[in-house]
Amino acid sequence: MPPIPPPSAHGFTTTTPVPLYWAEWGPADAPPLLLLHGGPAASHEYLLPQMLDLAEEHRVVTYDQRGGGRSRHDDDRAVIGWQDQVFDVGRVAAELHVDPLTIVGYSWGGLLAMLYAVEAAAGRVAPDPVRLALIDPAPINRPARQAFEQELARRQASPEVAALRTELQESGLRERDPEAYRHRAFEISVAGYFADPSRARDLTPFRVTGRVQQSIWQSLGEYDLTHSLEQVHLPTLVVHGRQDPIPLASSEAAARALGTTCVVIEASGHVPYVEQPAQLFTLLRNFLRDTRTTPPAQ
Repeated sequence: MPPIPPPSAHGFTTTTPVPLYWAEWGPADAPPLLLLHGGPAASHEYLLPQMLDLAEEHRVVTYDQRGGGRSRHDDDRAVIGWQDQVFDVGRVAAELHVDPLTIVGYSWGGLLAMLYAVEAAAGRVAPDPVRLALIDPAPINRPARQAFEQELARRQASPEVAALRTELQESGLRERDPEAYRHRAFEISVAGYFADPSRARDLTPFRVTGRVQQSIWQSLGEYDLTHSLEQVHLPTLVVHGRQDPIPLASSEAAARALGTTCVVIEASGHVPYVEQPAQLFTLLRNFLRDTRTTPPAQ
């Protein structure tokens, strides 16, 4: 993989309940967008360097969501729920001047973008988003979430992945090169997300704060956004890898509720920015160009 370039600006927010680490790339005067990473309770770095393709034409602003990455704090022991994450989206967008607010959300970040759009449509958060790009969004209801968990577990228990684990354990790599061993173990731990498990080598390794992740999913309860999304009226792009363990039907239902169609990317699992970057970024660039917005006159 090419190295991750340093951000053009970075720091910690001052208007959120706890400081959140943020970074941005791209021309300062380019149209802005807010990039939401997955997890929940991961960090933005595993979207890089591939997602910086968007920084050629946009000022890409991203941040480590509360409880993950460099946004972990002592008070993370308190319960962190989806409402906290939604509130943070608006505060980050306002503080970092992501105006008009375009949101590009990946995986959990896609679901977070939808939750934010629903709350904005109801007048409970601001600023209002003007368009959404959702990349393999997390399931929009609990049954789809359960189906995803079962499918991912099945893939990770497959003979192919089991053989990779055995090969690693017997390789002696742990003793020869501990860092290489850890990287390979990470690749195997995410193999089930890919159409071609060997492509996991091109994913920047990351960690998830398990306690925070569990807290956020529990806060959603027996959730179902299907009808709530019908109140959101925004230009929206939904893309989904054909071999994603997340059910395609979930993204298709989200797209229908949002008044759009789901674009399926072939030969891709959950990580199209690694497996099919040319197709994904063509879709994203075309959508962002076709729905280009300008800030309102002051």
